[in-house]
Amino acid sequence: MKNHILTSAFFLACVAAVTPSNADTLLFSTGSPDGKMAVATRPESAGKFEIEAGDDFIFSNTTQINSATFTGLLPPGSNLNNVSDVVVEIYRVFPNDSNVARTSGPPTFSTPQVPTRVNSPSDVAFASRDSAAANQLTFNASVLASSFMAANSVQPGGIHPIPGQTTGGNGQVTGQEVTFSVVFTTPFVLPADHYFFVPQVGLNDGNFLWLSAPRPITGGTGPFVGDLQAWTRDQMLDPDWLRVGADIVGPTPATAPTFNLTFSLTGVSGVPEPSTWAMMLVGFLGLGLALRQSRRKVSFS
Repeated sequence: MKNHILTSAFFLACVAAVTPSNADTLLFSTGSPDGKMAVATRPESAGKFEIEAGDDFIFSNTTQINSATFTGLLPPGSNLNNVSDVVVEIYRVFPNDSNVARTSGPPTFSTPQVPTRVNSPSDVAFASRDSAAANQLTFNASVLASSFMAANSVQPGGIHPIPGQTTGGNGQVTGQEVTFSVVFTTPFVLPADHYFFVPQVGLNDGNFLWLSAPRPITGGTGPFVGDLQAWTRDQMLDPDWLRVGADIVGPTPATAPTFNLTFSLTGVSGVPEPSTWAMMLVGFLGLGLALRQSRRKVSFS
């Protein structure tokens, strides 16, 4: 009986040691919109080609993302029922998940379409969640202001391969300032690494434009070493990406403004990786079997 109690106590201690807290914490935030840039980002739909925009974050250990927010513009007077779909993708930083052989190689890693892939998102997403799929994500949208102006924008049709990539942007834009709150029904569990957060909003009419945040970060969780500027691409540029500021706005990469984009991530830091959970499960099953065999020996002695 004493051995049974001790073993059970050990089992419970192991579970407590690897089970993350139920209380989510703010993992990362770029703060509030600064009114400088608005970038289109949407999933492909009937008559609309896909556009992606991304901004980066870093995790120093394995982290579970349970929810996120991001802020942007809906067309003036648009009803929130106009939102048809929300997608959130996570990309790692190039050259991860990318075909480096199609680039020029170091130091620029250029392609026939873009000046450089250095510090861009990878070719393909590391993970994604879609509100149109079962048990992936749910979302709510709330209007922060009926009218908000961004001084410049990159809108559908505003992304071009070299040599015509530097357009200066599509100019000033005004819309409803809306925050999307997303809950990941199936959370992201991300190993320590450098990532890009890429949300997309599908509208029945018009386009969602993701608002910029200060770079370096002045609010949110504050500035961090390694903060990369925002990147974007559309279906025609894929798998390459362009820098919103350095490539599209210009006039040159050295003199162009650079942008972050407005988002936050909430969850649990320091969770075990899936492989660790699997090993713990095997261990717990073995422990349970040993306990059962021990009890059988006692009953027949």
